Amino acid sequence: MEATGDEFMKYRSPLVSRYASKEMAYNFSDRKKFTTWRKLWIYLAKAEKALGLPITDAQVSEMESHAEDIDFAMAAEEERKLRHDVMAHVHTFAHCCPTAAPIIHLGATSCYVGDNTVSRAEGGSHHRHIPVT
Repeated sequence: MEATGDEFMKYRSPLVSRYASKEMAYNFSDRKKFTTWRKLWIYLAKAEKALGLPITDAQVSEMESHAEDIDFAMAAEEERKLRHDVMAHVHTFAHCCPTAAPIIHLGATSCYVGDNTVSRAEGGSHHRHIPVT
């Protein structure tokens, strides 16, 4: 197997390459992490709407329909400019959800998505059996 070299330009861990199942590797992947952030922003918008904030069904629906459409290149560019991972993903999500842009992450701190995502990833691995490969 011939390597292109790109894979050697970033940190790799034997915990993933040797020992983690595909499911466990995905559970801690960027795709899972940032999709979870988007789901958390959707839950937040629904809760804020239920409390009476001026959030429309159309805004929530727009967020739901783009929850998995992550432009990783745009997010990386935003993070390079902003030097803040959460705000980079807020801007990236807002780009594909212009109607919902004003309510994405409304009233939240970075810890809202960061801490809850870690808890969900860890909780998922503790509460269900992931087969050892």
